[in-house]
Amino acid sequence: MLSPGNWSRVGKALTFKEKVFVSLCLAALLASLAVWVRFLYIQSTVEVAKRGGEYAEGVIGQPMYINPLLSQTNESDADLVQLIYAGLFKYDAAGLPVPDLAERYEVSEDQKTYTVFLRDNLFWHDGERVTANDVKFTVDVLQNPTFKSPLRQSWQRVVETKVLDDRTVTFQLSDSYAQFPGVLTLGLLPSHLWEGVTPERFLFADGNSKPIGAGPFAFAKAQKNASGETSSIELASFPKYHNGEPYISRIVFNFYLDEDALVAAYNKREVKGIGNLPLEKLDALTSKNKVLHELLIPRYYSVFFNQKASVPLASKEVRQALSFAVNRDQIIQDVLRGKGTPTYSPFLSQMPEYNPDVEHYLFDVERAKKILDEAGWKMNDEKGVREKNGTELHFTLFTVDWPDLSRTTDILQAQWKEAGVAVDLQKLTVSDLQQNHIRPRDYDALLVGQELSFSPDAYSFWHSNQREDAGFNFALFNNKRADQLLEEIRTEPNPDARIEKSKELQKIFADEAPAAFLYSPYYLYPMDDSVHGFTTQKLNTRSARFSGVEAWYVKTKRVRK
Repeated sequence: MLSPGNWSRVGKALTFKEKVFVSLCLAALLASLAVWVRFLYIQSTVEVAKRGGEYAEGVIGQPMYINPLLSQTNESDADLVQLIYAGLFKYDAAGLPVPDLAERYEVSEDQKTYTVFLRDNLFWHDGERVTANDVKFTVDVLQNPTFKSPLRQSWQRVVETKVLDDRTVTFQLSDSYAQFPGVLTLGLLPSHLWEGVTPERFLFADGNSKPIGAGPFAFAKAQKNASGETSSIELASFPKYHNGEPYISRIVFNFYLDEDALVAAYNKREVKGIGNLPLEKLDALTSKNKVLHELLIPRYYSVFFNQKASVPLASKEVRQALSFAVNRDQIIQDVLRGKGTPTYSPFLSQMPEYNPDVEHYLFDVERAKKILDEAGWKMNDEKGVREKNGTELHFTLFTVDWPDLSRTTDILQAQWKEAGVAVDLQKLTVSDLQQNHIRPRDYDALLVGQELSFSPDAYSFWHSNQREDAGFNFALFNNKRADQLLEEIRTEPNPDARIEKSKELQKIFADEAPAAFLYSPYYLYPMDDSVHGFTTQKLNTRSARFSGVEAWYVKTKRVRK
């Protein structure tokens, strides 16, 4: 009988080859057993997020004011504010405003009073409770012109902010505004830390560099280089965050001087993500662990036609023909390398307000030629341009001297030439274009971008009272029915009714062709494949990519099913 005591005798009785064979068989048996054990373990468990780990993101530039009332002009500040602060509302993965610090809200029958009820057990990073007094304090500071917040304009319709109790606040509006929940995404300031700061000291307060908010991550420390510039900022997960403590323990922002240094850091895996990657640097990313998120952002680029400055562009037929002569697919491929979507109105095709049943001016140069022929614009073969009553079909297109916009105008010039239209190009600096041409409305046609939101309010861009300087109606569009619809979209409380009005508005745009709508570029967000839980698809702002960051994770564990 074979027993453990006899194993040594059996070993001595075996030849060397037999010992090798037996050893291999035992090894194979053990390996098979290990495989089966692992298989059974995998089958009976599931991988889930585990708390811990670090996420590092690379950013170009320097933080200046990590303050929700001052961060609008600096992307680094805006990103940090998104993580450190919280508002009554936030944007979800679909780009729509949903309650955040707010538990719920009510709107009065006349749509002019919003009553917001805060969640219970809300805390600032220093342990103090968040109350309705903090809400009122933040709004009062923002509306005070001596504090010079860039957001003051967007809060002018709020005529009174009143605290009813520690968890209830009301906003009285001068007129109804259906998109007001989006305004309430503003991050709140802790009144107990800021109430003693005067307007003169507001820009220089310690809270701008060592912020305390109520968001998912708290400021931990900052490091500076030998030149005194901030090289990194570290944030720590906030255990008392109202949506649950984030899975990732630390988020680090590393700041770089230029795009090349940032890309090099990503390729060496010094950082796991890059905010707002320039398209021209896409090929420079060599990391095999890259996941490129292509996110929708409600930003569209168009050629706005100034009908007052150009005789040819005053003709609706000319504007329609120009839109038909645009090959958007070519522009998206050549300029955006396919990283974008064509646009046919201010409303993107991914919005519920989008109207698929109106004229989209799909590329058809022959139709463009026919429209011009029928409108009396005949081709002068000697000049290579169309004419009508001695007037050439010729205008000047202005834009900013950025590479993507410069390339876009080159392509448009060639495409419109095929239809018999002569176009001169003016590519100017931002300041020159803004001061000398946009403000006085001194241009025939203008290629620029505009941004709405996924709860779109196009009033500022298309209402006739926005045609002059300070307004953004660059096409100087003037249509009474369009004005009426733009006003009603702002005040209509019923979402379905707003959608129908938006669709009617697009019919007017399609008929009048005040602009040649071109494309909406994706927001490119490369991340390391070790980062999980990112579900955002649509961004109202670039920093909104961090909405839902508490669900991101870099560590996992297995638990029984």
